[in-house]
Amino acid sequence: MGSSGKATIGEATASYESWLGDQISLVPEDLERKHELMRSAPFPFLRATYYRWAQLWPQVKKPVRTAKEVIAVGDLHVENFGTWRDAEGRLIWGVNDFDEASPLPYTSDLLRLAASSHLAISAGSLALAPREATAAILGGYREGLEAGGRPFVLADHRRFLRRLALATMDHPDEFWEKLDGLPPMPAKLVPESAVRAIRRLLPEDGLSMRYAHRSAGVGSLGRQRFVAVAGWRGGKIAREAKALARSAVFWARSGAGEARELYRAILGRAIRCPDPLMAVRRRWIVRRLAPDCTKIEIAELTQEKETARLLHSMGWETANVHLGSATAHALLLDLVSRPEGWLDEAIEQILALLLADWEDWREVSPAGRPKAPGKSGGRRGTRRPSRAP
Repeated sequence: MGSSGKATIGEATASYESWLGDQISLVPEDLERKHELMRSAPFPFLRATYYRWAQLWPQVKKPVRTAKEVIAVGDLHVENFGTWRDAEGRLIWGVNDFDEASPLPYTSDLLRLAASSHLAISAGSLALAPREATAAILGGYREGLEAGGRPFVLADHRRFLRRLALATMDHPDEFWEKLDGLPPMPAKLVPESAVRAIRRLLPEDGLSMRYAHRSAGVGSLGRQRFVAVAGWRGGKIAREAKALARSAVFWARSGAGEARELYRAILGRAIRCPDPLMAVRRRWIVRRLAPDCTKIEIAELTQEKETARLLHSMGWETANVHLGSATAHALLLDLVSRPEGWLDEAIEQILALLLADWEDWREVSPAGRPKAPGKSGGRRGTRRPSRAP
């Protein structure tokens, strides 16, 4: 189980992956890929190590840690936003991954989002000064609270976001070529529970599905992901089932508090237009995959004004999520009482800790790292759960 940040990054990684592997089957090859991405640069390291963030959180200054608690996104960063279609077919934009949802001070999400923007700026992926990025996020968050929240419906408003989203959807052939290029997997190797979850999200019964394993994301690498592609009424459709586990926050707290999955709760309470083709089925997150279910690539933003507007929207959307479990009055009261520069100071502190971890991780050779869970078989092995008779 997790403990304080006194553990090395190697020890923390081994401990967390062992804990995670006790809940779900892991894919060793994807874990090894994740470990390599952690070496590549600070931004992917941040994305891959939410468990370490949760472990280091108690070292953040007390005024930041004692803010109003909400059901937080947890693993919030500038790449955790995308588009989907609501029940009316409208294009919606917002947070698109709640794997690490847990009760946390609202400041945790703001700190992680802003810290990720600073790392993206350092990497040349965002065209903006760090303090301006912080100001844009905080400004959007405050305005979202003052407005009482409002979903990002791109069909009617938010022309700027709509233009960015439509630009990423301009090559649907590339999307389907990528899925078609995944090596096929025999249906008998896909867990029966995942098959049932996927089929419940299809437009009709009896469709012939082509299954494959999919590696995607950074933080969730190592979890099982199964994608199913079928032909339906003249075109292709796709669904994905991703393994769901409890948040790393509960690992970091060494069992303190009720370790429960809050994905359903945060989806049901947040101010948003739900995706009708996204569901939590037992231990699987199931969703539609399509060219219009995508993220806006931050690297494509070349103008400071565009970047500031996008970060402002991210701050507002964070408020939309938090308003599902706290009142705007309570959050605003706390926010306006904070001294100027509080978030930049917290960013400086947490990034110093994370960059030290990144340097430590880079210095450890792959051969000297903790063995990936599952190499010797057992629950965390490469075996696939058997299908029910």
